[in-house]
Amino acid sequence: MINCIAIDDEPLALSQISGYIKRVPFLNLVAECHDAYSAIEVLSKQSADLLFVDINMPDLNGMDFVKSLSGKPMIIFTTAYSEYAVEGFKVNALDYLLKPFGFEEFLKSANKALIQYELTNSKERSGEILDEYLFVKADYKYLRIKISEIVYIESRNEYIRIYTLSGTPVLTLLSLKSVEEKLPSTLFMRIHRSYIVNLTMIAEYSKIGVTINSSTFLPIGEQYRERFSNYITRHSLTR
Repeated sequence: MINCIAIDDEPLALSQISGYIKRVPFLNLVAECHDAYSAIEVLSKQSADLLFVDINMPDLNGMDFVKSLSGKPMIIFTTAYSEYAVEGFKVNALDYLLKPFGFEEFLKSANKALIQYELTNSKERSGEILDEYLFVKADYKYLRIKISEIVYIESRNEYIRIYTLSGTPVLTLLSLKSVEEKLPSTLFMRIHRSYIVNLTMIAEYSKIGVTINSSTFLPIGEQYRERFSNYITRHSLTR
């Protein structure tokens, strides 16, 4: 669970982003702050993994607030002014949400945070550096694929098709089992004899399958259902 703080001086904007946080199973809202000073007070008492920070705030703006932090959590800036984007990335912000934004845009940013969180914590647990890329042979050459950008992988008899955020699938002569062994188990799970899915890309889930990025449906095989259900249970908010 990623502990979050929402910071925005506009009550409606703060309410919206807090509501979005509560809708995402792997995010936990620990505080709502109406300005940077109240956020500093909260952080003096408890730690946070991720901050959603509005840039345009009175007295101490979001950019200067982030620069003042000693131990920096992950940062996602929110603002109505696009000119701050470059400056935001100069302070190593994870992402930048331009107001007004909807839940789908918010979820994409949240998924980036989950990927970073899982990678960081996996490294700390194992003491090892995780590979960030795979090299896959396709069309008589080797292609470099960033692991975090793999959406899902489909088995096609002796071949597999790797679908990525770029939108162009890669077809290669490999078995699903061989590529499964190369992927971090914290981010990927086999849900069917023909499919491996990036868990951070799942938008919706039902007993029969998952929906990826609100459009692609993948079935869940009977022999994989219990393991996947256990994962969903661990990452669900219940009353």
